[in-house]
Amino acid sequence: MLPILKKDLVFFDLEATGLHVIRDRIVQIALIKYFADGRPPEERCMLINPGIPISEEAIQVHGITPEDVRNKPTFEQVAKDIFDFIGDADLAGYNSNRFDIPFLMEEFDRAGLDFRIDHRRLIDVQRIFYKMEPRTLKAAVKFYCNREFEDAHDALEDVRATIDVLSGQIDMYKGVDLTDGDGNIIPEPIRPDVQQLHDFTNDARVLDATQRLRFDEKGQVVFNFGKYTGQSVKEVITRDPNYYQWMMTKDFSVQVKRILYDIHEGNEPRQSS
Repeated sequence: MLPILKKDLVFFDLEATGLHVIRDRIVQIALIKYFADGRPPEERCMLINPGIPISEEAIQVHGITPEDVRNKPTFEQVAKDIFDFIGDADLAGYNSNRFDIPFLMEEFDRAGLDFRIDHRRLIDVQRIFYKMEPRTLKAAVKFYCNREFEDAHDALEDVRATIDVLSGQIDMYKGVDLTDGDGNIIPEPIRPDVQQLHDFTNDARVLDATQRLRFDEKGQVVFNFGKYTGQSVKEVITRDPNYYQWMMTKDFSVQVKRILYDIHEGNEPRQSS
């Protein structure tokens, strides 16, 4: 079974020229949208010309070559269609919080589209798997679905496999409690509820996918890297405005830059309870 939906939910997966969220580009995207009103799911899958070389390491993983994408549209040409297809839906994927979502946000930003996740719930199926049964996606399909997964790293097949794995996880962990590393018991963390799965697969203390910013124990936003680690972002950029300017012009994600800008303008994010 899959979660009960009160809002549309899009499962998606990306293949890219490499692993750098900011510098690399998408070469394939696949999406499957589930509707809260019960309509049949809709699929989108397309190859994309990245406009930059595809690394040999990436080709070895997904098998997509420069020739495969030579005559395909650029992301900018298909961005609005993807943007509209997703709409205001919640998002789900496999390792999506650390890779696919920030990657997609960067591509939308380059295309001039303001794609935000502030009011979306995010389900990272890998986080469920790694917390409950640490393995790879291929092993997850074997473990939860009792079948072999032969088409790994084809984006659409990865999306379908991710859907199957989440369904299997919800079935397998029905009524199962989790004891965390501190000995605390979390009652039935895996349920067919999008909010519950969002809460379980996301760290509310971390503000961005690249983990550059986080909330401290007082609920204020602090740096999570560099010479100002643990210090208030608001206080640092007030006394050292050059640091703010440096971050806004360097290779930090659009998500980090938006948060910095909001704090600079007096709109510091608040930690959700």
